[in-house]
Amino acid sequence: MVTLDFHPTGRHFLQIPGPSPVPDRILRAMSLPTIDHRGPEFGVLGLRVLKGMQKIFQTRHPVVIYPASGTGAWEAALANTMSPGDHVLMYETGHFAALWQKMATRLGVKTEFLGLPGVEGWRKGVQAQLIEERLKADTAHAIKAVCVVHNETSTGATSNILAVRRAIDAAKHPALLMVDSISGLASAEYKHDEWGVDVTVSGSQKGLMLPPGISFNALSPKAIEASKTAKLPKSFWAWDEILEMNKTGYWPYTPNTNLLYGLAEAIDMLLEPAFGGLDGVFARHRRWGEGVRSAVRAWGLEIQCSEAASQSPVLTGVIMPEGVDADAVRKLIYERFDLSLGTGLGKVKGRMFRIGHLGDCNDLTLMAALSGCEMGLKLSGVKLAGSGVAAAMEYFAGHPAPVALRKAA
Repeated sequence: MVTLDFHPTGRHFLQIPGPSPVPDRILRAMSLPTIDHRGPEFGVLGLRVLKGMQKIFQTRHPVVIYPASGTGAWEAALANTMSPGDHVLMYETGHFAALWQKMATRLGVKTEFLGLPGVEGWRKGVQAQLIEERLKADTAHAIKAVCVVHNETSTGATSNILAVRRAIDAAKHPALLMVDSISGLASAEYKHDEWGVDVTVSGSQKGLMLPPGISFNALSPKAIEASKTAKLPKSFWAWDEILEMNKTGYWPYTPNTNLLYGLAEAIDMLLEPAFGGLDGVFARHRRWGEGVRSAVRAWGLEIQCSEAASQSPVLTGVIMPEGVDADAVRKLIYERFDLSLGTGLGKVKGRMFRIGHLGDCNDLTLMAALSGCEMGLKLSGVKLAGSGVAAAMEYFAGHPAPVALRKAA
C-alpha cells in the first residue's frame, strides 16, 4: 500500500500552479455514491454541469466535457478541426505552447512556430502584431488555425486573447482561433464568445479546484462547422456523437461520474453571488498575484514574466541568481517546510521556480508559502535585498479583499 498521507502534522502546502488544492466541500461532493450513468438522475447532473460550464467559459455555445487531462483536450481540439497536412500557426510563450506544437506535429499537422527568440520569448505574452503580420503574408489562406496559450503555466505570462482575435480580423484571415486556457479558466478573466475564440481548451485541476481527470473543449459555430469536413482520425474525441448525446445530459461512453459531482460543486462555488461570482474570482486572483509579486520584488529577485501587463494572476515565476540551482532550493523548502513549489520547465529548468496562487487559498495561505520561500532562500545562501514576507503583509493589509467575508449569524 502506498503511503499518501505522510505529513506529520497540519496540512501540506501545495503551492504549485496545478493541480491546485481541492476544497473539502468538493471532496465531500465527490465522495457520494456512484450512480447509473444511464439513469434519470445522471441526466439531471449532466445537464447541470454542461450549462454551468457555459457560464464559466462565458459562452452560449456547446462545451464538450471529456474524462481526460488537458492534454486530451488539446488533441480533441486539433483532431476535430484539422485534416492531415493542414497548416497551423502556433505561438511559443513557454513549455506548454511547445508541447501543444509537438502534439500537432505528431498528429500529422504542419506546424509553424512563431515567437520571440531564445529565453526572451518565454518572458512575455503573445505579441499579437507578429500574428497579424504573418497572416497578412498568407494571401492564399493556407493557415487553417492560430493556436495560442492564454495563461502559460511554465512562465507566469497571461496573453491578451482579444488582441489576438483583433489581429486575425485585421489581417482579414479566416483561420480558426484555438486557445489553451487550461490554467487560466476560472482564475484569470476569460470570455470565449466576446473574444471570438473558436475552440477553448481547459482542464479541471487548476482554477476549477478539482483533481486532474476532466478536460473541456468550448466551441464556436465556426468550429463545429469545420469539424464536419475535418479528416484527422478521431473516435473517442469526436464532437458529433458527444454533442448529440449531451442534449439530454448523457455521454456516448462512461463519464467520470464522481468528478462530475465535484464539478457541479465547483461551479456553484465559482458562481456564488455572495462572493461576487466570476468577477469576484478574477479580482481575488489579481490581488493575490500582486501580493506575491510584491514579495519577489522586495527580495530583489527577477520575475520570469518581464512584461508587467502580462504578469499572471495564477502563478509567479521567480528567477534565481546566477549559479543558484532553483530545484535545489525547491527541494530544501519541501523537506524543511512541507511546501511544494513548481519546478522550472524546458528552457528555464533549474533557473526558476513557480509559486501558485490560485483556487482554494487565501491571504494567510500565501503568507505561509512566502514565509517558507524566504526561509528556504536564506538557507540556500541566496542574498535577499529585503523581506518579501513583510512586503506581502503590507500589501495584503493595505489592499482589503474586494468581497468581504459573510458575517456569522
